[in-house]
Amino acid sequence: MTPDVHASHIAGEWRGSGSAKVNENPSDLDAPVGTYAQGSAQDVADAVAAAREAAPTWAATTPSQRAAALSAVASELTARSEELGRLLSSEEGKTLAEGIGEVKRAADIFTFFAGEVYRASGELVPSARPGIEVEIRRHPVGVVGIITPWNFPMAIPAWKIAPALAYGNAVVFKPADLVPACAWALTDMLSRAGLPAGTFNLVMGSGSVVGEAIVSSPGVDAITFTGSDRVGRHVAATAVSRLAKVQLEMGGKNPIIVLDDADLDLAIDNVVNGAYFSTGQRCTASSRVIVTNGIHDRFVEALAAKTRALRVGHALAADTQIGPVVDASQLGKDLDYVTLGQEEGATALVRGGLVERDTRGHFLAPTLFVDTTPDMRINREEMFGPIATVQRATDYEEALALANDTEFGLAGSIMTTSLRHADHYKKHAQVGMAMVNLPTAGVDFHVPFGGTKGSSYGPREQGPYAKEFFTTVRTSYVRAG
Repeated sequence: MTPDVHASHIAGEWRGSGSAKVNENPSDLDAPVGTYAQGSAQDVADAVAAAREAAPTWAATTPSQRAAALSAVASELTARSEELGRLLSSEEGKTLAEGIGEVKRAADIFTFFAGEVYRASGELVPSARPGIEVEIRRHPVGVVGIITPWNFPMAIPAWKIAPALAYGNAVVFKPADLVPACAWALTDMLSRAGLPAGTFNLVMGSGSVVGEAIVSSPGVDAITFTGSDRVGRHVAATAVSRLAKVQLEMGGKNPIIVLDDADLDLAIDNVVNGAYFSTGQRCTASSRVIVTNGIHDRFVEALAAKTRALRVGHALAADTQIGPVVDASQLGKDLDYVTLGQEEGATALVRGGLVERDTRGHFLAPTLFVDTTPDMRINREEMFGPIATVQRATDYEEALALANDTEFGLAGSIMTTSLRHADHYKKHAQVGMAMVNLPTAGVDFHVPFGGTKGSSYGPREQGPYAKEFFTTVRTSYVRAG
Protein backbone atom coordinates (compact mmCIF):
# COMPACT_ATOMS: atom_id res chain seq x y z
CA MET A 1 0.00 0.00 0.00
CA THR A 2 1.61 3.26 -1.14
CA PRO A 3 1.74 6.31 1.17
CA ASP A 4 -0.82 8.24 -0.89
CA VAL A 5 -3.50 5.60 -0.26
CA HIS A 6 -5.73 6.29 2.73
CA ALA A 7 -5.74 3.16 4.88
CA SER A 8 -8.35 1.54 7.09
CA HIS A 9 -8.00 1.86 10.88
CA ILE A 10 -7.97 -1.40 12.83
CA ALA A 11 -6.91 -2.06 16.45
CA GLY A 12 -5.55 1.47 16.79
CA GLU A 13 -3.37 1.32 13.68
CA TRP A 14 -3.69 2.44 10.08
CA ARG A 15 -3.67 -0.64 7.90
CA GLY A 16 -3.45 -0.90 4.14
CA SER A 17 -5.03 -3.58 1.99
CA GLY A 18 -4.13 -5.37 -1.17
CA SER A 19 -6.38 -3.16 -3.26
CA ALA A 20 -7.49 0.46 -3.40
CA LYS A 21 -10.09 2.58 -5.17
CA VAL A 22 -10.04 6.12 -6.56
CA ASN A 23 -12.69 8.35 -4.99
CA GLU A 24 -14.33 10.32 -7.80
CA ASN A 25 -15.39 13.95 -7.68
CA PRO A 26 -18.85 14.08 -9.35
CA SER A 27 -18.39 17.78 -10.13
CA ASP A 28 -15.06 17.22 -11.89
CA LEU A 29 -14.22 13.70 -13.01
CA ASP A 30 -10.70 14.86 -13.88
CA ALA A 31 -9.95 15.89 -10.26
CA PRO A 32 -10.48 12.84 -8.01
CA VAL A 33 -10.68 13.34 -4.26
CA GLY A 34 -8.13 10.64 -3.36
CA THR A 35 -7.41 6.94 -3.22
CA TYR A 36 -8.77 4.75 -0.43
CA ALA A 37 -8.09 1.20 0.70
CA GLN A 38 -10.54 -1.58 -0.09
CA GLY A 39 -10.86 -3.82 2.92
CA SER A 40 -11.27 -7.59 2.99
CA ALA A 41 -13.27 -10.06 5.05
CA GLN A 42 -10.07 -10.71 7.01
CA ASP A 43 -9.81 -7.00 7.80
CA VAL A 44 -13.33 -7.15 9.20
CA ALA A 45 -12.48 -10.22 11.27
CA ASP A 46 -9.46 -8.43 12.71
CA ALA A 47 -11.49 -5.29 13.41
CA VAL A 48 -14.20 -7.28 15.17
CA ALA A 49 -11.60 -9.10 17.27
CA ALA A 50 -10.03 -5.76 18.23
CA ALA A 51 -13.42 -4.31 19.12
CA ARG A 52 -14.33 -7.30 21.28
CA GLU A 53 -11.07 -6.97 23.16
CA ALA A 54 -11.49 -3.22 23.65
CA ALA A 55 -15.20 -3.21 24.50
CA PRO A 56 -14.92 -4.04 28.24
CA THR A 57 -12.28 -1.35 28.76
CA TRP A 58 -14.30 1.33 27.00
CA ALA A 59 -17.51 0.28 28.78
CA ALA A 60 -15.72 0.72 32.11
CA THR A 61 -14.58 4.30 31.39
CA THR A 62 -16.11 7.18 33.32
CA PRO A 63 -18.64 9.55 31.79
CA SER A 64 -15.97 12.25 31.89
CA GLN A 65 -13.60 10.19 29.75
CA ARG A 66 -16.26 9.45 27.16
CA ALA A 67 -17.49 13.03 27.13
CA ALA A 68 -13.95 14.31 26.62
CA ALA A 69 -13.43 12.08 23.58
CA LEU A 70 -16.72 13.06 21.95
CA SER A 71 -16.17 16.74 22.75
CA ALA A 72 -12.73 16.64 21.15
CA VAL A 73 -14.25 15.39 17.91
CA ALA A 74 -17.02 18.00 18.08
CA SER A 75 -14.49 20.79 18.56
CA GLU A 76 -12.36 19.67 15.63
CA LEU A 77 -15.40 19.32 13.36
CA THR A 78 -16.42 22.87 14.24
CA ALA A 79 -12.94 24.32 13.76
CA ARG A 80 -12.52 22.58 10.39
CA SER A 81 -16.11 22.93 9.14
CA GLU A 82 -15.23 24.88 5.98
CA GLU A 83 -12.35 22.57 5.06
CA LEU A 84 -14.34 19.41 5.73
CA GLY A 85 -17.44 20.86 4.10
CA ARG A 86 -15.40 21.37 0.93
CA LEU A 87 -14.18 17.77 1.15
CA LEU A 88 -17.73 16.52 1.64
CA SER A 89 -19.11 18.51 -1.29
CA SER A 90 -16.23 17.37 -3.48
CA GLU A 91 -16.88 13.68 -2.94
CA GLU A 92 -20.69 13.63 -2.61
CA GLY A 93 -21.75 16.54 -4.80
CA LYS A 94 -24.01 18.62 -2.58
CA THR A 95 -23.43 22.37 -2.62
CA LEU A 96 -20.69 23.86 -0.47
CA ALA A 97 -23.22 25.53 1.82
CA GLU A 98 -24.93 22.17 2.33
CA GLY A 99 -21.58 20.46 2.89
CA ILE A 100 -20.47 22.94 5.54
CA GLY A 101 -23.89 22.76 7.16
CA GLU A 102 -23.66 18.97 7.36
CA VAL A 103 -20.26 19.10 9.06
CA LYS A 104 -21.60 21.56 11.62
CA ARG A 105 -24.55 19.24 12.21
CA ALA A 106 -22.14 16.37 12.86
CA ALA A 107 -20.38 18.57 15.41
CA ASP A 108 -23.72 19.28 17.12
CA ILE A 109 -24.44 15.55 17.30
CA PHE A 110 -21.11 14.78 18.98
CA THR A 111 -21.67 17.69 21.37
CA PHE A 112 -25.14 16.42 22.27
CA PHE A 113 -23.94 12.91 23.03
CA ALA A 114 -20.95 14.24 24.99
CA GLY A 115 -23.60 15.61 27.34
CA GLU A 116 -25.81 12.56 27.06
CA VAL A 117 -23.18 10.39 28.77
CA TYR A 118 -23.96 12.26 32.02
CA ARG A 119 -27.69 11.70 31.62
CA ALA A 120 -27.49 7.90 31.60
CA SER A 121 -29.82 6.96 34.42
CA GLY A 122 -31.41 3.88 35.91
CA GLU A 123 -34.28 3.10 38.23
CA LEU A 124 -34.62 1.85 41.76
CA VAL A 125 -38.09 0.42 42.28
CA PRO A 126 -39.78 -1.45 45.13
CA SER A 127 -40.20 -5.17 44.75
CA ALA A 128 -43.51 -6.94 45.04
CA ARG A 129 -41.81 -9.03 47.73
CA PRO A 130 -40.74 -7.74 51.16
CA GLY A 131 -37.07 -7.11 51.88
CA ILE A 132 -35.98 -7.00 48.23
CA GLU A 133 -34.75 -4.06 46.14
CA VAL A 134 -34.98 -3.94 42.36
CA GLU A 135 -32.43 -1.97 40.36
CA ILE A 136 -32.69 -1.35 36.60
CA ARG A 137 -29.62 -0.18 34.70
CA ARG A 138 -28.63 0.26 31.07
CA HIS A 139 -25.46 -1.40 29.80
CA PRO A 140 -23.65 -1.26 26.44
CA VAL A 141 -24.73 -3.74 23.80
CA GLY A 142 -21.07 -4.61 23.11
CA VAL A 143 -19.70 -4.42 19.56
CA VAL A 144 -21.78 -2.40 17.11
CA GLY A 145 -21.45 -2.69 13.34
CA ILE A 146 -22.24 0.60 11.61
CA ILE A 147 -23.04 0.71 7.87
CA THR A 148 -23.85 4.10 6.36
CA PRO A 149 -25.01 5.47 2.98
CA TRP A 150 -23.36 7.95 0.63
CA ASN A 151 -25.86 10.82 0.71
CA PHE A 152 -24.93 12.21 4.15
CA PRO A 153 -21.31 11.06 4.54
CA MET A 154 -20.67 13.02 7.74
CA ALA A 155 -24.02 13.47 9.51
CA ILE A 156 -25.34 9.90 9.33
CA PRO A 157 -22.07 8.33 10.55
CA ALA A 158 -22.06 10.92 13.35
CA TRP A 159 -25.57 10.10 14.53
CA LYS A 160 -24.66 6.41 14.74
CA ILE A 161 -21.05 6.61 15.97
CA ALA A 162 -21.56 9.26 18.66
CA PRO A 163 -24.30 7.40 20.59
CA ALA A 164 -22.56 4.05 20.12
CA LEU A 165 -19.46 5.43 21.85
CA ALA A 166 -21.38 7.55 24.35
CA TYR A 167 -23.16 4.49 25.71
CA GLY A 168 -19.93 2.51 26.03
CA ASN A 169 -19.87 0.34 22.89
CA ALA A 170 -16.98 -0.55 20.61
CA VAL A 171 -17.49 0.06 16.87
CA VAL A 172 -16.68 -1.45 13.48
CA PHE A 173 -17.61 1.14 10.85
CA LYS A 174 -18.12 0.66 7.11
CA PRO A 175 -18.96 3.80 5.12
CA ALA A 176 -20.54 3.74 1.68
CA ASP A 177 -17.97 2.87 -0.97
CA LEU A 178 -18.67 6.12 -2.85
CA VAL A 179 -17.74 8.44 0.04
CA PRO A 180 -14.72 7.16 1.99
CA ALA A 181 -13.06 10.57 2.40
CA CYS A 182 -15.39 11.92 5.07
CA ALA A 183 -15.31 8.59 6.92
CA TRP A 184 -11.52 8.60 6.87
CA ALA A 185 -11.39 12.20 8.13
CA LEU A 186 -13.82 11.40 10.95
CA THR A 187 -11.81 8.30 11.87
CA ASP A 188 -8.63 10.37 11.92
CA MET A 189 -10.22 12.64 14.52
CA LEU A 190 -11.42 9.71 16.60
CA SER A 191 -7.95 8.13 16.43
CA ARG A 192 -6.63 11.22 18.26
CA ALA A 193 -9.49 11.54 20.75
CA GLY A 194 -8.13 9.25 23.44
CA LEU A 195 -10.08 6.08 22.72
CA PRO A 196 -8.45 2.79 23.76
CA ALA A 197 -6.99 0.95 20.76
CA GLY A 198 -9.67 -1.14 19.04
CA THR A 199 -12.61 0.84 20.40
CA PHE A 200 -13.26 2.38 16.99
CA ASN A 201 -12.37 0.61 13.75
CA LEU A 202 -12.81 1.72 10.15
CA VAL A 203 -12.92 -0.81 7.30
CA MET A 204 -13.61 0.72 3.90
CA GLY A 205 -14.74 -1.31 0.93
CA SER A 206 -17.68 -2.80 -0.89
CA GLY A 207 -20.95 -3.83 0.68
CA SER A 208 -20.72 -7.31 -0.80
CA VAL A 209 -17.39 -7.96 0.94
CA VAL A 210 -16.96 -5.66 3.94
CA GLY A 211 -20.64 -5.06 4.68
CA GLU A 212 -21.52 -8.73 4.39
CA ALA A 213 -18.64 -9.71 6.68
CA ILE A 214 -19.79 -7.25 9.36
CA VAL A 215 -23.42 -8.32 9.22
CA SER A 216 -22.50 -12.01 9.30
CA SER A 217 -19.86 -11.83 12.03
CA PRO A 218 -20.83 -13.63 15.25
CA GLY A 219 -18.65 -11.12 17.10
CA VAL A 220 -20.91 -8.18 16.19
CA ASP A 221 -23.72 -7.80 18.72
CA ALA A 222 -25.76 -5.16 16.92
CA ILE A 223 -26.05 -3.73 13.40
CA THR A 224 -27.26 -0.23 12.55
CA PHE A 225 -27.78 0.28 8.83
CA THR A 226 -29.01 3.09 6.59
CA GLY A 227 -29.48 2.37 2.90
CA SER A 228 -31.82 0.85 0.37
CA ASP A 229 -34.90 -1.20 1.20
CA ARG A 230 -33.54 -4.22 -0.69
CA VAL A 231 -30.21 -4.30 1.15
CA GLY A 232 -31.86 -3.45 4.46
CA ARG A 233 -34.10 -6.49 4.27
CA HIS A 234 -31.07 -8.67 3.62
CA VAL A 235 -29.24 -7.11 6.57
CA ALA A 236 -32.23 -7.78 8.82
CA ALA A 237 -32.59 -11.39 7.71
CA THR A 238 -28.90 -12.09 8.21
CA ALA A 239 -28.64 -10.34 11.57
CA VAL A 240 -31.83 -11.80 13.01
CA SER A 241 -30.83 -15.31 11.91
CA ARG A 242 -28.00 -15.13 14.43
CA LEU A 243 -30.09 -13.13 16.97
CA ALA A 244 -28.13 -9.89 16.63
CA LYS A 245 -29.86 -6.63 17.42
CA VAL A 246 -30.71 -4.66 14.27
CA GLN A 247 -31.76 -1.12 13.37
CA LEU A 248 -32.66 -0.14 9.80
CA GLU A 249 -33.41 3.12 7.97
CA MET A 250 -34.38 2.31 4.39
CA GLY A 251 -35.76 5.31 2.58
CA GLY A 252 -39.05 6.90 1.72
CA LYS A 253 -41.53 8.13 -0.86
CA ASN A 254 -42.44 11.26 1.02
CA PRO A 255 -45.55 13.33 0.19
CA ILE A 256 -46.27 17.03 0.55
CA ILE A 257 -49.98 17.86 0.58
CA VAL A 258 -50.84 21.36 -0.66
CA LEU A 259 -54.38 22.42 0.26
CA ASP A 260 -56.41 25.23 -1.32
CA ASP A 261 -55.84 27.48 1.70
CA ALA A 262 -52.04 27.09 1.66
CA ASP A 263 -49.68 30.05 1.48
CA LEU A 264 -48.69 29.64 -2.18
CA ASP A 265 -45.21 31.15 -1.95
CA LEU A 266 -44.36 29.15 1.17
CA ALA A 267 -45.64 25.95 -0.43
CA ILE A 268 -43.52 26.52 -3.56
CA ASP A 269 -40.38 27.19 -1.51
CA ASN A 270 -40.94 24.11 0.63
CA VAL A 271 -41.51 21.82 -2.34
CA VAL A 272 -38.43 23.10 -4.19
CA ASN A 273 -36.37 22.64 -1.03
CA GLY A 274 -37.68 19.15 -0.31
CA ALA A 275 -37.73 17.85 -3.86
CA TYR A 276 -34.60 19.29 -5.46
CA PHE A 277 -32.06 20.50 -2.91
CA SER A 278 -29.24 18.05 -2.20
CA THR A 279 -30.01 16.92 -5.78
CA GLY A 280 -33.03 15.06 -4.41
CA GLN A 281 -30.64 12.54 -2.87
CA ARG A 282 -32.27 12.40 0.56
CA CYS A 283 -34.41 9.67 2.07
CA THR A 284 -36.62 12.51 3.33
CA ALA A 285 -36.93 14.15 -0.11
CA SER A 286 -40.38 15.37 -1.15
CA SER A 287 -40.79 13.24 -4.25
CA ARG A 288 -44.63 13.30 -4.31
CA VAL A 289 -46.65 16.54 -4.28
CA ILE A 290 -50.41 16.16 -3.81
CA VAL A 291 -52.37 19.31 -4.65
CA THR A 292 -56.09 20.02 -4.25
CA ASN A 293 -58.14 21.35 -7.15
CA GLY A 294 -58.60 24.96 -6.09
CA ILE A 295 -54.90 25.78 -5.99
CA HIS A 296 -53.58 23.13 -8.39
CA ASP A 297 -53.15 25.16 -11.59
CA ARG A 298 -51.63 28.23 -9.92
CA PHE A 299 -49.33 26.05 -7.85
CA VAL A 300 -48.12 23.96 -10.78
CA GLU A 301 -47.43 27.03 -12.92
CA ALA A 302 -45.43 28.72 -10.17
CA LEU A 303 -43.56 25.55 -9.25
CA ALA A 304 -42.57 24.91 -12.86
CA ALA A 305 -41.22 28.46 -13.22
CA LYS A 306 -39.12 28.15 -10.08
CA THR A 307 -37.88 24.68 -11.06
CA ARG A 308 -36.73 25.91 -14.48
CA ALA A 309 -34.77 28.72 -12.82
CA LEU A 310 -32.71 26.46 -10.54
CA ARG A 311 -29.00 26.63 -11.25
CA VAL A 312 -27.26 23.26 -11.65
CA GLY A 313 -23.49 23.25 -11.44
CA HIS A 314 -20.20 22.45 -9.72
CA ALA A 315 -20.75 21.79 -6.03
CA LEU A 316 -18.16 24.39 -5.03
CA ALA A 317 -19.41 27.16 -7.33
CA ALA A 318 -20.96 30.08 -5.45
CA ASP A 319 -24.05 30.30 -7.68
CA THR A 320 -24.88 26.57 -7.68
CA GLN A 321 -28.23 25.62 -6.17
CA ILE A 322 -28.18 21.95 -7.21
CA GLY A 323 -24.93 20.00 -7.38
CA PRO A 324 -24.20 16.94 -9.50
CA VAL A 325 -25.66 13.47 -9.11
CA VAL A 326 -23.30 11.35 -7.01
CA ASP A 327 -22.06 8.97 -9.73
CA ALA A 328 -22.68 7.60 -13.21
CA SER A 329 -24.78 4.70 -11.96
CA GLN A 330 -27.20 6.95 -10.05
CA LEU A 331 -27.30 9.36 -12.98
CA GLY A 332 -28.36 6.52 -15.26
CA LYS A 333 -31.14 5.53 -12.85
CA ASP A 334 -32.40 9.11 -12.71
CA LEU A 335 -32.49 9.40 -16.50
CA ASP A 336 -34.32 6.08 -16.69
CA TYR A 337 -37.01 7.41 -14.35
CA VAL A 338 -37.39 10.55 -16.46
CA THR A 339 -37.99 8.32 -19.50
CA LEU A 340 -40.22 5.95 -17.52
CA GLY A 341 -42.49 8.74 -16.31
CA GLN A 342 -43.18 9.83 -19.88
CA GLU A 343 -43.76 6.24 -20.97
CA GLU A 344 -46.28 5.84 -18.12
CA GLY A 345 -48.26 8.82 -19.42
CA ALA A 346 -47.12 11.58 -17.09
CA THR A 347 -46.51 15.05 -18.51
CA ALA A 348 -42.97 16.36 -18.04
CA LEU A 349 -43.85 20.00 -17.43
CA VAL A 350 -40.16 20.50 -16.73
CA ARG A 351 -38.01 17.80 -18.29
CA GLY A 352 -34.58 17.44 -16.79
CA GLY A 353 -31.66 16.37 -18.91
CA LEU A 354 -27.90 16.34 -18.88
CA VAL A 355 -26.28 19.72 -18.35
CA GLU A 356 -22.85 20.74 -19.62
CA ARG A 357 -20.57 22.82 -17.45
CA ASP A 358 -16.91 23.85 -17.55
CA THR A 359 -15.88 20.56 -15.93
CA ARG A 360 -16.85 16.98 -16.72
CA GLY A 361 -19.45 16.00 -14.14
CA HIS A 362 -22.76 14.25 -13.52
CA PHE A 363 -24.94 17.34 -13.94
CA LEU A 364 -28.69 16.79 -14.27
CA ALA A 365 -31.42 19.42 -14.50
CA PRO A 366 -34.53 18.81 -12.35
CA THR A 367 -37.72 17.21 -13.64
CA LEU A 368 -41.32 18.02 -12.70
CA PHE A 369 -44.04 15.56 -13.70
CA VAL A 370 -47.74 16.47 -13.64
CA ASP A 371 -50.88 14.52 -14.57
CA THR A 372 -49.61 11.53 -12.60
CA THR A 373 -51.61 8.73 -11.01
CA PRO A 374 -50.96 6.65 -7.87
CA ASP A 375 -50.23 3.46 -9.81
CA MET A 376 -47.32 4.91 -11.77
CA ARG A 377 -43.90 3.61 -10.76
CA ILE A 378 -42.65 7.19 -10.45
CA ASN A 379 -45.17 7.51 -7.60
CA ARG A 380 -44.35 4.12 -6.04
CA GLU A 381 -40.55 3.79 -6.12
CA GLU A 382 -37.87 5.86 -4.41
CA MET A 383 -36.08 7.58 -7.30
CA PHE A 384 -33.40 9.38 -5.26
CA GLY A 385 -32.82 12.18 -7.76
CA PRO A 386 -34.04 15.68 -8.67
CA ILE A 387 -37.43 14.40 -9.84
CA ALA A 388 -40.83 15.32 -8.39
CA THR A 389 -44.37 14.31 -9.30
CA VAL A 390 -47.67 16.12 -8.85
CA GLN A 391 -50.98 14.33 -8.19
CA ARG A 392 -54.32 16.16 -8.19
CA ALA A 393 -56.81 15.62 -5.35
CA THR A 394 -60.39 16.83 -4.96
CA ASP A 395 -60.16 17.61 -1.25
CA TYR A 396 -58.19 17.03 1.95
CA GLU A 397 -59.60 13.56 2.52
CA GLU A 398 -58.51 12.32 -0.91
CA ALA A 399 -55.14 14.03 -0.53
CA LEU A 400 -54.50 12.24 2.77
CA ALA A 401 -55.49 8.89 1.25
CA LEU A 402 -53.07 9.46 -1.66
CA ALA A 403 -50.32 10.49 0.75
CA ASN A 404 -50.74 7.30 2.77
CA ASP A 405 -50.91 5.10 -0.34
CA THR A 406 -47.30 3.92 -0.22
CA GLU A 407 -45.24 1.09 1.24
CA PHE A 408 -42.96 3.69 2.84
CA GLY A 409 -43.66 5.95 5.80
CA LEU A 410 -40.66 8.08 6.70
CA ALA A 411 -41.79 11.73 6.49
CA GLY A 412 -44.75 13.69 5.21
CA SER A 413 -45.88 17.29 5.15
CA ILE A 414 -48.98 19.41 4.72
CA MET A 415 -49.24 23.02 3.52
CA THR A 416 -52.32 24.62 5.06
CA THR A 417 -53.54 27.51 7.20
CA SER A 418 -56.29 25.31 8.68
CA LEU A 419 -55.59 24.22 12.25
CA ARG A 420 -58.26 21.55 11.88
CA HIS A 421 -56.59 19.96 8.88
CA ALA A 422 -53.11 20.33 10.37
CA ASP A 423 -54.17 18.62 13.59
CA HIS A 424 -55.98 15.82 11.74
CA TYR A 425 -52.94 15.30 9.52
CA LYS A 426 -50.54 14.95 12.45
CA LYS A 427 -52.78 12.23 13.89
CA HIS A 428 -53.49 10.30 10.68
CA ALA A 429 -50.41 10.61 8.47
CA GLN A 430 -48.79 7.17 8.26
CA VAL A 431 -45.27 8.48 8.81
CA GLY A 432 -42.69 8.65 11.54
CA MET A 433 -42.19 12.39 11.09
CA ALA A 434 -45.08 14.72 10.23
CA MET A 435 -44.42 18.31 9.14
CA VAL A 436 -46.81 21.25 8.95
CA ASN A 437 -45.86 24.09 6.58
CA LEU A 438 -42.33 22.72 6.34
CA PRO A 439 -40.44 20.56 3.81
CA THR A 440 -40.30 16.83 4.48
CA ALA A 441 -36.51 17.17 4.56
CA GLY A 442 -34.88 18.89 7.51
CA VAL A 443 -34.97 17.42 11.02
CA ASP A 444 -33.39 18.20 14.39
CA PHE A 445 -30.63 16.06 15.90
CA HIS A 446 -31.98 15.89 19.47
CA VAL A 447 -35.34 14.25 18.71
CA PRO A 448 -36.26 10.82 17.28
CA PHE A 449 -35.63 10.09 13.60
CA GLY A 450 -37.37 7.21 11.84
CA GLY A 451 -40.43 6.05 10.00
CA THR A 452 -43.15 3.45 9.68
CA LYS A 453 -43.93 0.63 7.22
CA GLY A 454 -41.00 -0.12 4.90
CA SER A 455 -38.97 2.93 5.89
CA SER A 456 -37.65 1.83 9.27
CA TYR A 457 -37.19 -1.21 11.47
CA GLY A 458 -36.10 -1.29 15.08
CA PRO A 459 -35.65 1.50 17.63
CA ARG A 460 -35.50 5.16 16.60
CA GLU A 461 -32.28 7.00 15.90
CA GLN A 462 -31.00 10.31 17.34
CA GLY A 463 -31.55 12.16 20.59
CA PRO A 464 -32.03 10.34 23.90
CA TYR A 465 -34.11 7.71 22.07
CA ALA A 466 -30.85 6.35 20.64
CA LYS A 467 -30.21 4.56 23.93
CA GLU A 468 -32.99 2.10 23.10
CA PHE A 469 -30.76 0.57 20.45
CA PHE A 470 -27.25 1.15 21.79
CA THR A 471 -27.93 -0.17 25.29
CA THR A 472 -29.54 -3.20 26.87
CA VAL A 473 -31.49 -3.21 30.15
CA ARG A 474 -30.38 -5.33 33.10
CA THR A 475 -32.61 -5.87 36.13
CA SER A 476 -30.90 -6.71 39.45
CA TYR A 477 -32.65 -8.07 42.55
CA VAL A 478 -31.06 -7.61 45.96
CA ARG A 479 -32.25 -8.90 49.33
CA ALA A 480 -31.67 -5.97 51.62
CA GLY A 481 -31.26 -7.79 54.89
